Amino acid sequence: MPKRFDSRRSGKPTDRKNKSRYREQNKCRFCREKVSEIDYKDIGALQKLVTQHGKMFSRKRSGNCARHQRSAQRAIKRARFLGLIPYVT
Repeated sequence: MPKRFDSRRSGKPTDRKNKSRYREQNKCRFCREKVSEIDYKDIGALQKLVTQHGKMFSRKRSGNCARHQRSAQRAIKRARFLGLIPYVT
């Protein structure tokens, strides 16, 4: 592939073969550990998914897949209801 001129750079030609087009996908931490359902009694894992104000981190921020994000949401709600995690700090 020929080198192309990139006007954003300082006049140096760029080589497109060196650039990867897509970012490598990382697996969700619960998928890596092969966890089927997140336990509401595991307070340490749940506190990593909640901010200091008690809000849940988004999927993008926490790195969870959709399945484990839903599972974490249910576990956090159950833990809050039972008083294991505060609603707001």
